[in-house]
This record gives sequence, structure tokens and C-alpha cells, in this order.
Amino acid sequence: MNRLVYVLNGPNLNLLGERQPLIYGSDTLGEVEGRCIETGEKLGLEVHFFQSNAEHELVNLIQEARRTAAGIVINAAAYTHTSVAILDALNACEFPVIEVHISNVHKRESFRHFSYISQRADGIIIGCGTQGYDFALQRLATLLAK
Repeated sequence: MNRLVYVLNGPNLNLLGERQPLIYGSDTLGEVEGRCIETGEKLGLEVHFFQSNAEHELVNLIQEARRTAAGIVINAAAYTHTSVAILDALNACEFPVIEVHISNVHKRESFRHFSYISQRADGIIIGCGTQGYDFALQRLATLLAK
């Protein structure tokens, strides 16, 4: 059984640990990647971790995952609220998709309350800090085991 999962991160997440630590915490994206790989190994998943500030690169990665992976964990960041292109790419995937948000978007600006990604996601982890990635991988492993 294919156990490859993509963990995709959108714009500005490369600034984790530097940008608004009161909202996003002090963990760097490199630290999050390391924990995801470690969590994945414990769950029997092979994790490929990516970050891009470019919408088209995320779409390309989703299309690549469609052919090679068993699931996606995605934190599309600001593209969550704007990208029909990412939604369309995810809709072409026939595997589980888990959406992650580090902060509780519902306690923030009203434009962050809407998510295109949620229309496709099989699960959503919101407001658990970077630990949400661990929860997302655990949920994905459960869905893949069914």
C-alpha cells in the first residue's frame, strides 16, 4: 500500500518563527518539517514536505501528488481564502486531504473565516499551533488504514 503523503505549505509559512510569533508560535518551518517526518515514520508514512509562495507551484505539487501519493496535508495559508485553482487541483485527487491552520482562523479577521480548501478536505485542524500538523498526519494515517 502506498504510504507517501505530501505536506504542502503556502505563502509566508517560510517565515514561521519570525513572523507574528504571538499568532504562529516560535517553531520554524524546518522544525515543523522535522517533526512531520518523525511523526510520519512513527505512523508508517513517508512524508514529502514542501513550501511555496507561488500558487501555481502548489497546484503543480498537488497534480504531482495525484499520481504518486496516498494523501495530502495542506496549509494553503492565504490561498485558503482565495484559490479556486488549488481547490480544483484538490478536487481531481481521489485520496484523503487534511487541511491545517496553525492559528484559530475563526478568532481572526472575517475574510479568514471562509476556506475554499474546506470544500474538499476530509478533515480540518484549526488553532492547534504547529502541533496541528501531527494531528493531521495521525488522521491521514487513520483514513489510509480504512
